[in-house]
Amino acid sequence: MKIVIAPDSYKESLTAKQVCQAIETGFKRVFPDAQYVSMPLADGGEGTVQSLIDASNGQLIKLTVSGPLGPPVDAFYGLMGDDTNTAVIEMAAASGLHHVPISQRDPKYTSSRGTGEIILAALDSGVKKIIIGLGGSATNDGGIGMLSALGVLFTDIDNYPVAINGAGLQNIQHIDISGIDVRLSNCEILVACDVNNPLCGKQGASQIFGPQKGATVADIKVLDDGLRHFANCIERDLGADIINKTGAGAAGGMAAALMAFTHAKLKPGIEIVLQAVNLQSEMKGCQLVITGEGCIDAQTIHGKTPMGVAQLAKKFNIPVIGIAGSLGNNHQAVYQCGIDAVFSTTPAAMGLPQAFAEASINVANVAENIAQLWALKIKTSK
Repeated sequence: MKIVIAPDSYKESLTAKQVCQAIETGFKRVFPDAQYVSMPLADGGEGTVQSLIDASNGQLIKLTVSGPLGPPVDAFYGLMGDDTNTAVIEMAAASGLHHVPISQRDPKYTSSRGTGEIILAALDSGVKKIIIGLGGSATNDGGIGMLSALGVLFTDIDNYPVAINGAGLQNIQHIDISGIDVRLSNCEILVACDVNNPLCGKQGASQIFGPQKGATVADIKVLDDGLRHFANCIERDLGADIINKTGAGAAGGMAAALMAFTHAKLKPGIEIVLQAVNLQSEMKGCQLVITGEGCIDAQTIHGKTPMGVAQLAKKFNIPVIGIAGSLGNNHQAVYQCGIDAVFSTTPAAMGLPQAFAEASINVANVAENIAQLWALKIKTSK
């Protein structure tokens, strides 16, 4: 019997690889001789780099780059093991909200420059393809911090460089791309983007995502006006109309910058990850697929890892079981979209610290219970 194990991480407790190991441990108590294929996954957000290098036996590269507020932070990117020409980057590694203390969160003054520095480091390693996940950013600078690190110059009416942050957007009068890193033109860039928000307006980057980054009502108007002005400058100087592009508002406008200046392609994160690890090929000859994430709820069906795995498995008519740390509101929605059953790992009422500490044990125990049910199914079907 062949079993494919393909979960996302359980945030704050287990990496996707650790979830795979726990599920396999539980199943082996019942089916010790089964063939297990572990594929740690992510959907483009936190954990994407780790999942892809784990799945491909790749390499984690650590480095120091500019943080969202300027001072350096420790960051990382990944090199795929089965494709040394591909780098994987999480924007949050350099420009994430976790790098900014709550008392200092103000997206008028945070910059994405560190993300550009990671891209430069990846290019220096010789890659020809870069996958960038946009989740968890602290910035609303339209990507000008990143672009500045890559050689683009933004100047004001007096030809002085503008501040490369959200507040600086409104002062841009000239865009000089003559110094942009030429290696970008020969590099395929895929952007893992799971939001459809435009750059500006009521559903734009500033209005929807600004408050969680520390923006006040007054800030939102300043930032939105700045992004609109930047978009007009891009259309004037580069001939690229990005203001109404679907998904352009992701990560404070980072998606818009990548589309306009590097011709990057935006795709749902889970699609990029599933293609990168070639999960479809592992489905062949499989009798059962097990997936999961920290919480399975109504949002799971909207591009989350378990849904992507289930939809792929259903092409081969393979049963899919989901294991989650908890089951949230309307988790039953997944039953209509390819997951056949879901189980929570929490065995009794407990606080989060205990649940996190015992996560691996609890996942293994639930996996064992599922395996016992599967063994019963096999026995009764004979």
